[in-house]
Order: sequence, then structure tokens, then C-alpha cells
Amino acid sequence: MYTITCGLFLIVLFGIASKVESLDNGLALTPPMGWMHWQRFRCLTDCNAYPDECISEKLFRTMADHLVSDGYLEAGYEYVIIDDCWASKERDNNSRLQPDPDRFPNGIKELSDYIHSKGLKFGIYGDYGTKTCAGYPGSIDHLELDAQTFAEWGVDYLKLDGCYADEEEMEEGYTEMGKYLNETGRPISNYTKLSETCNLWRNWDDIDDAWANVTSILSWFSKNQNRIASFSGPGHWNDPDMLIIGNYGLSYEQSKAQMAIWAIMAAPLIMSVDLRTIEPKFRDILLSKDIIAVNQDPLGIQGQLVLTKSKIDIWTKPIIPTVNGSNSYAIGLLSHRVDGYPYRLNFTLSELNLTYINGYTLKVKYLTL
Repeated sequence: MYTITCGLFLIVLFGIASKVESLDNGLALTPPMGWMHWQRFRCLTDCNAYPDECISEKLFRTMADHLVSDGYLEAGYEYVIIDDCWASKERDNNSRLQPDPDRFPNGIKELSDYIHSKGLKFGIYGDYGTKTCAGYPGSIDHLELDAQTFAEWGVDYLKLDGCYADEEEMEEGYTEMGKYLNETGRPISNYTKLSETCNLWRNWDDIDDAWANVTSILSWFSKNQNRIASFSGPGHWNDPDMLIIGNYGLSYEQSKAQMAIWAIMAAPLIMSVDLRTIEPKFRDILLSKDIIAVNQDPLGIQGQLVLTKSKIDIWTKPIIPTVNGSNSYAIGLLSHRVDGYPYRLNFTLSELNLTYINGYTLKVKYLTL
């Protein structure tokens, strides 16, 4: 079974679809959770200068080990995903994709088998265009062959990018790739043609290791929430990009904020951090059972920004339990204030559209800000 993720260029479909026709492959019934190399390790391919950080089978084996030994798999983080820069610059004599022989000397299938042996799932990166974003072989003239190759390698999750491609052809191309993936008999998830073809899709800009970038993504999602939220749900998710918690750009409080609002938004929780060196306080954020439970709530409803007051955003997300036909709610508060002192905020439940006649029981969770 493959989880399918899709690229940035298909959000035009939001405006023309009259109803949600979602991909029904039994996958991603809650937002996917896992680890991906891109934000932390980028396209670092010099294994002589950076033997412990370069994009290589050693890196992914090590991260798989830490996902298991450090409690991430138990918490729900099940995917190990290779992003760009894993491949050789040339296809083999049979036109098949092949990994860089120096950095992946044992091949992708053996790495996939190792990751599966740990009880994890394996993901990989491809590109619909002529080349990947970093200049490695794309799939545009080899869609069926690449789908077969990914299936033979035991891929569970395909991230299919859209660099070096004609945007006008992408809807048809992503749909075609989704068809070939399903025909392999190994359902794979990939970032492709929205909810009809994909299990999740990136809506906006790449995330970088900076709080300003996180808030710009949240700004886009909140401004467009009425347009996109209905397309998110079990089996098909809007994706604001990776968790950057534990890297260099976010403070402890900012890290708590990203985790909390990503959970409220029902976003995929895909970490990109060095699990070997992450500080315990950041690891504890990523492993927070209460916040993960909000993210993984089976209703699968995308939370939304419902009130901004005194430069403080309040987000709500309907969750279980449902009582007498009314949902419970998770509430996330995100302050944009910079005045440097504890600020008292007064608001009513009716301002948050919480109107259950019998009232609510308030439970404050560890990461609620």
C-alpha cells in the first residue's frame, strides 16, 4: 500500500470542484506521521566531508533505529521518507531509476527491507517533470516504469514533486501516475492530484527553519481555510509541510506553537530533525500524547482560525467525543505579541462559535499555549 502525496500546482481544483471525490485506498485515515530528511539535511551529498549527515543509506538506517528506540514509532511516527538527491544522475541501461552507487551501495530494496524489519514504513521522492528540483532524473517519460520500480522496492509512500514540468499538463500527469501506482497492486500514497488522486498535497510554500516562515504558512492557511478545509479529511489531507522542531530556527515556545497548531489543522506530522542530537525538551514536544491525539482524532476535521483578538489567534478543531450530536473541541492559542509580558485575554465561548447548551468541560493539555 502506497501513501500518495502531491505537489503545489493543483490548488486550482479547489475552486471548480462541486463536491469532494476523495481517494479511497484505505490509507492515511488520519494524518500521516513520520520523518523526512529534506528540511534538516537538504541535498547534502558529500559523504567525505559530512559522513554522518550526507544523504545515504547510513543516514536512513540510523534514523529508522532512532524512531524505534526513542519512542517515536510507539507515538505514531511510522514513515521513514527519503526526499530528493538519492538517485544517480543517470538511469540504468533498462531506463530504470537507480540510487547513487556510492551513497546507497546496497540499493534501495535492501534499505526498504531494513526499514520494514523495524516495523516502520518506507517512503521515497520522485518528480513528475523531466528532472527533480535538484536536477536528478524525473519521471515524465517513465511513469509506468517508475511506478513498477517503486512497488518492487517496497515503497509505501511516494512524494511526487512537480519541478521541470508544464503546469498545464500536471493534472493529467499526476492522475496517470496515480493509476500506474494502483495497478502495481501495492497502494502507495503520493503528493499528486488532490483528493481524487492523492492522500495528501502540499498547498503552499516550502517550510524553512525560521519562525517567520512558519507564521507565513499559517497566514496563508487561515486566509484560504474556507476554500480548502472541506477537502481535508480521512484519506486526504492538506499539508503545510514538515515539522522543524528541534533544529536551529525555532525557540522552545515557538516549537510548542508549531506542534499545537499543526495538530489543530489536522496536518501530517512529518518531522525533519536530526534524531541523534535533538534536545530532550524538543523531543518531548514531538512525543506529546495529548497533542498527537488531537492531530489523529478519527473525525479528521481540519481546524480553523475562528478569532483574532489583541494580536492573538484562536484556532478550534472539532474532535470526539460527540455528545448529543455536538462535537467536543480542541482550542489552540497563538500569540503574535512582542511586548514581552504575560497578556490576559478575555473571550467568550460564543465568540468561538461554541454553543452547546449544556456547556463544556475545560481540560488544559501540556502544549496548550
